[in-house]
This record gives sequence, C-alpha cells and structure tokens, in this order.
Amino acid sequence: MKPVETELSACIRRMVEMYFQHLEGERCSALHDLVIHSVEKPLLEVVLAHCAQNQTRAAELLGLNRTTLRKKMQRYQLL
Repeated sequence: MKPVETELSACIRRMVEMYFQHLEGERCSALHDLVIHSVEKPLLEVVLAHCAQNQTRAAELLGLNRTTLRKKMQRYQLL
C-alpha cells in the first residue's frame, strides 16, 4: 500500500520543486543539508513554544534525547 502524502510532505515537495525552478539550470549541492537546516530551526522553535520552553517535553514530542535537543538548540542559538 502506498503511503498517503501529508500536507507537510506535499509542502516540502512543492518548495523543493520551486527551488529547482529558481536555479534555472544552475548546479546545486548539499541539498539535503540545505533542507534539513531550513526546516529544523523553525520546527524546534514551534515545538518549544508549544511546550512552553519545557525541553524535556519538547524532546519527547520530537522523539529526541534531551541532550540531542539541547545540542540542536545551541547550534541554532535557541538557548
């Protein structure tokens, strides 16, 4: 059975397709890193706000270890 595309995955698909259109034939590299870094910071910000900055709860919601969450928060200057 084919998985149903979520609104989130459909949005990301559209944005990556638009990214390729805007390249107008130019080469790109490290697309995976670009997408992850573009999505990860706002994801952390929204989840932390939803959890009232409770890092333990945010880590649980994200399915991350709290230490991993803190490392990501440091990377994005969210501490």
